[in-house]
Amino acid sequence: MISTINGSVRSIHNDRLIVEVGGVGLSILVNAATSAGVTMGSQVQLFTTLVVREDSLTLFGFLSDEARSLFELVQTVSGIGPKVALSILGALTPEDLGRAIATQDVASIERVPGIGRKGAQRMILELQGKLSVLSSGPTYAGHVAPWRENLTGALVSLGFSPKESDSAISAVLSRLSANGEDPSKVALSDLLKAALANAKSSRG
Repeated sequence: MISTINGSVRSIHNDRLIVEVGGVGLSILVNAATSAGVTMGSQVQLFTTLVVREDSLTLFGFLSDEARSLFELVQTVSGIGPKVALSILGALTPEDLGRAIATQDVASIERVPGIGRKGAQRMILELQGKLSVLSSGPTYAGHVAPWRENLTGALVSLGFSPKESDSAISAVLSRLSANGEDPSKVALSDLLKAALANAKSSRG
């Protein structure tokens, strides 16, 4: 995996940079904000993700590790691939997206090209409580709802992995949202019972 690139900027386009590393020019896909943040001939460090497809190897680059982590995280949402993820980071800063997810601000997210209202609602549903993994700083510290943090801790203590716990909780959250229920108003014991049922069924 190529995780960082250090080199000289040889070409700047709205959607890509050519960065020379050891005499080799690498084409790296970026958003407009990233391309605007570099100058021709300057030395640049980009935090990168290599996306492998059957017919292509594509490097996506970012000026911060936080932006790269967010790019990878939003792709865990069903229906969002690397191109749309890059578009999201071009339209919203990590702080803006974190705030929109935490406050369930559908309007801010649906303005991103390629998302739409249903996509924005799905992002909020699937990323709720997950942005805390990006930073230990105060910007994201409040994004994990107390009920979700307590529920995750309970499931992990019962022997489920963090990933299994997260999947089970997301399933519970999806059902509650469909019924118009607020999980913070549901007793933790009831949430745990529902999440346990989902976690056990996923294990088969």
